[in-house]
Amino acid sequence: MDLVIRGARVVDGTGGPSYRADVGVHEGRIAAIGPLPGGRRNLDAHGLVLAPGFIDMHAHSDLALLRDPDHSAKAAQGVTLEVLGQDGLSYAPVDDRTLAGVRTAIAGWNGPGEDVDFDWRTVGGYLDRLDRAHGGQGVAVNAAYLVPQGTVRAYALGWDDRPATGAELDRMRQLVADGLAQGAVGMSSGLTYTPGMYASGTELTELCRVVARHGGYYCPHHRSYGRGALAAYAEMVALAREAGCALHLAHATMNFGENEGRAAELLALLDAALVGGADITLDSYPYTPGCTTLVALLPSWANEGGPEAVLARLRDDAEAERIRRALEVEGADGCHGVPVDWSTIEVSGVTDPALGAYVGTRLAGWEAARRLLLGDRLAPTILQHVGHEENVRAIMRHPAHTGGSDGILQGSKPHPRAYGTFPHYLGHYVRELGLLSLEECVAHLSGRPAARLRLPDRGLVRLGHRADLVLFDPDTVAAGSTYERPRTLPTGIPHVLIDGRFVMRDGRRTDVLAGRSVRRTPSTGVGGPAPGGPAAGRRAFMGRRPDYGARGKP
Repeated sequence: MDLVIRGARVVDGTGGPSYRADVGVHEGRIAAIGPLPGGRRNLDAHGLVLAPGFIDMHAHSDLALLRDPDHSAKAAQGVTLEVLGQDGLSYAPVDDRTLAGVRTAIAGWNGPGEDVDFDWRTVGGYLDRLDRAHGGQGVAVNAAYLVPQGTVRAYALGWDDRPATGAELDRMRQLVADGLAQGAVGMSSGLTYTPGMYASGTELTELCRVVARHGGYYCPHHRSYGRGALAAYAEMVALAREAGCALHLAHATMNFGENEGRAAELLALLDAALVGGADITLDSYPYTPGCTTLVALLPSWANEGGPEAVLARLRDDAEAERIRRALEVEGADGCHGVPVDWSTIEVSGVTDPALGAYVGTRLAGWEAARRLLLGDRLAPTILQHVGHEENVRAIMRHPAHTGGSDGILQGSKPHPRAYGTFPHYLGHYVRELGLLSLEECVAHLSGRPAARLRLPDRGLVRLGHRADLVLFDPDTVAAGSTYERPRTLPTGIPHVLIDGRFVMRDGRRTDVLAGRSVRRTPSTGVGGPAPGGPAAGRRAFMGRRPDYGARGKP
């Protein structure tokens, strides 16, 4: 054996009881489960839990992996695989025009990208870029990718709020099919972000049919997490079942005052669909505030035409007043149909250092928000303090639940979920609250995500599986990140391995770059066919884009 991990408490990712064993690693895979003789190297793991590496089902490290070989924000948490291309906006597939718009639109998530060589245009090109990053060594952790539907729409017809023509829909189908053929595991949407939100249910269903044919899954940030949230969830369930496509609900939660204590209604909706044969999973992060870009709160009509058009509207006093009214009085669709409460909006990051005084403050009102959007060219990120702890706890206990950080690494005061999601589950919700057993929680963070991704050799401590492993102390594991010090690394996670190589050793990041792209291919079975299919009543949401409590376009 290249390595024998001795005396660990094995929590294998299935949710079954833990057991004491030695685990042998050879040529990057789990080759034996003990008791075992010594190997070339031996690691005393008495007092530690050995678990499969954690899978972050909702990550925004699309550029961070390319610019930062260390990437301790995720590696130190025990994350060995991230799913990128989230919320319908990322950097492939693109042409030059589309790339320019996307870079501006999501600078708050990933930075403007001035330090990145965008030498790809296709999904396959981006995945290749990950594999040859940092002088050909690769990246810090493994990465899978979702074809971003909003980017695809911008590529095919721009940032206009209108139905796609037949030729444009054909173009979008082909772009999605190409991305899946090149290795993407599914498709994402951001249905409160432009231009993805301009798509009707019919358009989304047609794209999901392509995803289903290629064995992927659909991962929507749906149309509302506030007013009309349940109807928005129901639309996604009906749409995916109409298309015969597996469904994974991104950062599933129920936010704003309208939804306090209503998680049970969401879970009842999902349970009914699961009993009816739907293939549904979801992810969440164990915190109450959300995090997004400030520009995302604006009404959809104000975003039409792309970032430069938004900036022009913000400079125009009359247009700015219309935006203010939509936000503060009507409840903009970008703010989930709920009139904005500025006291809940905390600035978490800016790209212009001259605006740094805003970070950590609550916005005083629309004029402050307007100045900040113009001054930082739409890039500011925010925390929205609109969640409810009882909803967070109820959702994380559901059997279809998986862990996803939704971690935005930009800004000087990012959401602590970026650095703390996985140890916070293990330390706070397992050890301190007993809300989940250790075995069940590890399954939520490893085995169940691997099953959704249909990875045949990851997510479990099992013979022949890849040695993507994490060792942690169940008595001390905890998130170090807080709202005041969000970039603090966790405690109690001394060792992390990818393909049997230590990326964390004795609590320190090594110089190993063992991460590679994880691609959906017929031979690996990643993203295989999903159960379910059409049934009566599923066409209720298939027409024009619905209005979930927002005014929409005046």
